[in-house]
Amino acid sequence: MSSKATPTTGKTATRKRTAPKESPVVVDSLQAALVDLIDLSLQGKQAHWNIQGPHFRSVHLQLDDVINDVRLWSDEVAERIATIGFTPDGRASTIASDSEVDTIDGGVLSTDKVIQQFDERLHAASDRIKGNLEELEVDLVSQDLLIEVAAGLDKHAWMFRAARG
Repeated sequence: MSSKATPTTGKTATRKRTAPKESPVVVDSLQAALVDLIDLSLQGKQAHWNIQGPHFRSVHLQLDDVINDVRLWSDEVAERIATIGFTPDGRASTIASDSEVDTIDGGVLSTDKVIQQFDERLHAASDRIKGNLEELEVDLVSQDLLIEVAAGLDKHAWMFRAARG
């Protein structure tokens, strides 16, 4: 609740805080980011469990860092969706149908392949987020959150790219 003295009466008026009326692009952008982040965390774990090859340990630990960050960001994005009055959807069926992240192979994965694939997947997810940022100027908090996520994804992609040599 917020209070403000009205100019005509000098009395304090009470107004309930309500969720802002967001444009559909804000909610759609947040939901798309949420789906991709959840998928990245799942693919990161799949790779983490199944990588083999040179630099195993460093790639294994690097995937842990990525997974921790994308899980944190997915929680922040989902909570932002709820904060502005909508329902985040992180169900497995939604991730499977809506994610734009390329799928990862099953079975044993070479460290070189994982490094390349995660560089590409993280970069692509960041680019999708950045593609809608201008339209999010109607909600600067959501825009700022997605800028933070995109910057973090770019940083992780760079780290994988640097490992490729």
